[in-house]
Amino acid sequence: MTTERVHLLIIGSGPAGYTAAIYAARADLKPVLYQGLQPGGQLTITTEVENYPGYPDGIQGPEMMTDFEKQARRFGADIRFGYATAVDFSADIKKVVIDENHTVEADAVIIATGASAKWLGLDSEKRLNGFGVSACAVCDGFFFRGQDVAIVGAGDTATEEASYLAKLCRKVYMIVRKGEMRASKAMQHRVENTANIEILYHTETLEILGDKGVNGVKVVNNQTREEKILDVTGFFVAIGHEPNTQIFKGHIDLDEGGYILTRAGSTYTSAPGVFAAGDVQDHIYRQAVTAAGSGCMAALDAERWLAAKIY
Repeated sequence: MTTERVHLLIIGSGPAGYTAAIYAARADLKPVLYQGLQPGGQLTITTEVENYPGYPDGIQGPEMMTDFEKQARRFGADIRFGYATAVDFSADIKKVVIDENHTVEADAVIIATGASAKWLGLDSEKRLNGFGVSACAVCDGFFFRGQDVAIVGAGDTATEEASYLAKLCRKVYMIVRKGEMRASKAMQHRVENTANIEILYHTETLEILGDKGVNGVKVVNNQTREEKILDVTGFFVAIGHEPNTQIFKGHIDLDEGGYILTRAGSTYTSAPGVFAAGDVQDHIYRQAVTAAGSGCMAALDAERWLAAKIY
């Protein structure tokens, strides 16, 4: 096991991690950033991004993350491939194990490991991800204006996204596995009273149809076993997200959903010198622009904390 000492360590890439690296590098904190198992984060599996300021004609998600990375490197950020496998935040010097064989000791750490969407696990879902299959209606709903789409889920997120899609799409099929929803009564009433939302209870998805894009969804009623095909061009999965915080359990405070708890109005975690930015601490907005904003906050918080500690 090799050991290395750095001033500021950033765990995770994506808009939060890369933005933190840009600000930290410009502040001469000499940040070292490990990209994680999915360099660039969830945006690397997104096609067109049209709602990020500064790209009037839109941009492909992977290209956007490449731009972020280039900008961070330009200011001197040390960006490396690798992922954190263990941490120890108990002492003044923080310790993070990378790839199970290299320990990085840091004066401060920014966690930007993000959150991963939960999927149904269908082969067709994976194959068409980014080509009509999405886990974010706010991100991608715009591309399906005037079209028929389906969304699977039964919680508040699913009902909120179904309501959002209903404003853009001609028809929204809401696929619910059980005979009732988990969503709040207010949200249930909202979708039930929206004319172009059709709720399919006791229904499960068998396959998403299409070659280079979605052109239908095969579903089955799990009581009658009757199968049918929904004529849709978009398929949204809204069964939740899972924050990538497994290695941090027991080292910093998490909420009941596993998201990192940060001090109100800041990125400070319960461990001094450890900060969190992006979707790993945000289960509400989960947008690239909000992640980037919190990455900026984390770098500024870390810079001020380190300055106060040193001087």
